[in-house]
Amino acid sequence: MIGTKRSSLGVWVLATSVVAGQGLAAQADTTRHAQVLVRAGRLVATRTGTVLANQAILIEGDRIKEVGPADAVAGHASRDVRVIDLKNATVLPGLIDCHTHITADPGDYYRQLFRLSPIDEAVRAHIYAKRTLDAGFTTVRNVGAGEFIDVALRNAINDGAVPGPRMLVSTMPLSATGGHGDVNGMSPYLHFEGFSGIANGVDQIRERIRFEVKYGADLIKVLASAGVLSEEESVGAPQYSQEELNAIVEEAAMWGRKVAAHAHGAEAIKRAVRAGVASIEHGSLIDDEGIRLMKERGTYLVADIYNDDYILA
Repeated sequence: MIGTKRSSLGVWVLATSVVAGQGLAAQADTTRHAQVLVRAGRLVATRTGTVLANQAILIEGDRIKEVGPADAVAGHASRDVRVIDLKNATVLPGLIDCHTHITADPGDYYRQLFRLSPIDEAVRAHIYAKRTLDAGFTTVRNVGAGEFIDVALRNAINDGAVPGPRMLVSTMPLSATGGHGDVNGMSPYLHFEGFSGIANGVDQIRERIRFEVKYGADLIKVLASAGVLSEEESVGAPQYSQEELNAIVEEAAMWGRKVAAHAHGAEAIKRAVRAGVASIEHGSLIDDEGIRLMKERGTYLVADIYNDDYILA
């Protein structure tokens, strides 16, 4: 869905930070070198589940041309090939994170809400994108960002203006009024300017999805339940009806988009699965029926377990 000149180069990433830096330099340098040869002391072959010794990767332009035994691959390289010697390192395929919010600072939520503007977030977003790439993630699915900052970041990465992973973005998550995506527990006179993912009822939902697709959403994110950091009473309570969730999936599909559903509670999970979402995000309180439905319908579970470390820290 996202086209980028660097699509094949992001397939391989190095296991250590030092090596990763060299790998990113090679990635950027391919515009000046017709070929780049990466010599790998060890290479993780995911299709066979093995680790191969003394391998090499030959990159030509923006494509990986050959992978195999080092001497054999080197024999097919041009005279002016740039060599990156990683004989003491392990090379593995680029990692994929299916649940990120890399445009946001993982700090104090209320400080960001009341003291920072979307401009602050936009200025810093490229820093988090580079950190993500340096950590070995060459593709991310960014499931929520305000003011189309994720679209701007994705486009800047694709244009080569800033380094970062390949991004699939959802823009603003759809949320019911008073739901997980709303600002709750504050004065009713408090109002925030800017775009919003708040949508109630089938008609508003369809209009909101069309708006987000119009301005660059690769997928649609819906907040089908409350969340662990919500101001609402129950973390698992459903926040969209079955009819509304059905409309979300139907409208998204019409525009060629899949739906990721944030859902903690058992009933919210089952409603989202019945509607036909592609993935359940979190799924913390899923029950046996929910598991059965997900297996029957091929729904992916993005458990996002590492969030617990951050929340409980």
